[in-house]
Amino acid sequence: MASPLPKDKIPVFFEDTSVAFASKSDAGLRKTYWLFSLMNQARVVNLGTFFIKLALKLHLPIKNLIRRTIFEQFCGGETIRDCDSTIHALSKSNIGTILDYSVEGEDSELSFDETTQEILKTIDRASESKDIPFSVFKVTGIASSELLEKVQRKDSLTETEVILYQRAKQRVTELCGYAYKKQVRIFLDAEESWIQNVIDELSYEMMEQFNKETPIVYNTFQLYRHETLETLKGAYLTARQKGYVLGAKLVRGAYMEKEQLRARENEYFNPIHTSKVATDNDYNSAIDFCLENINHIAICLGTHNEYSCQYCAAKMAKLDIDKKDTRIWFAQLLGMSDNISYNLAKANYNVVKYVPYGPISAVLPYLIRRAEENTSIAGQSSREFLLVKSELKRRGISSL
Repeated sequence: MASPLPKDKIPVFFEDTSVAFASKSDAGLRKTYWLFSLMNQARVVNLGTFFIKLALKLHLPIKNLIRRTIFEQFCGGETIRDCDSTIHALSKSNIGTILDYSVEGEDSELSFDETTQEILKTIDRASESKDIPFSVFKVTGIASSELLEKVQRKDSLTETEVILYQRAKQRVTELCGYAYKKQVRIFLDAEESWIQNVIDELSYEMMEQFNKETPIVYNTFQLYRHETLETLKGAYLTARQKGYVLGAKLVRGAYMEKEQLRARENEYFNPIHTSKVATDNDYNSAIDFCLENINHIAICLGTHNEYSCQYCAAKMAKLDIDKKDTRIWFAQLLGMSDNISYNLAKANYNVVKYVPYGPISAVLPYLIRRAEENTSIAGQSSREFLLVKSELKRRGISSL
């Protein structure tokens, strides 16, 4: 990893909790404190998720409890309209919104069509507001994972599967084409390595079609995979050759345990870097590559890593790239890393928050992952918990 930046070379600092939590009242901050204090305990999280799943299965009346706690922290609402207050609140701090329809686990042609229609609505909503700079979708939200895997393996498809894959491609084209029509940038989120190649191919087809004049379609590059930095460079060369702008969202990755387990069970080389340092090195090298070729690349840093955000900001300053250059964005999840988002926005960088929404029971897998991410490791308190605790202390108020 690159050596730490000298203090005089850091354009923005993330320690100012007064900026991070300026939008929260004392009561709201206390509520956040107690929520993160519970999530800071692994045993509580494990027991809580078990009983929540059980209660929902038994149709016990706990949705209001979920709504007022973890759902309120990490989601904008159950519908697009429900998210309006969150969009407005973020906008007051110069932070944009990405409406992220976070329903998971559906796997039928009917659900794929319904999800497509919902994402089209997010594009419509984005086209009406400068406060919503991007839309987003997962290809597995509109296509079968098993089918995508067969396509990537280049297995022979049945006649029915050929038709279903064509329908999946049509949905992708419909979403990207509508985003182009409405001039709304759209992300294709990254997924597991055994279906990612086919998602890459779809995204590049869409870029070739819709990114000729301006970046509309963005693929997502997972830098915790050892080959991704070279994949990014190859995608750039292809874009130059074919005359379109490469849209790139840079993330570290979200499927580490699943990837390692599958590689071990199927006895193939683990695609994930063997160390966090290697991942960090590749991530920051990707920042370098993109900024040095910014005339032909548009990027979004989807990261909660403070160093990488500072590294990008410092590199922008070194290359004399304006903070508000519309080709460069920073993105974090709603309810997390507010110290990064709000301080970057105050320093005049382009910042967006992913704002998940959907019916409570349907977004539960997403909520459980957020709770697990904030669980303490080896007795250490989570970063989020410590930040909230620090702000309570700064305000001179108790957590009671």
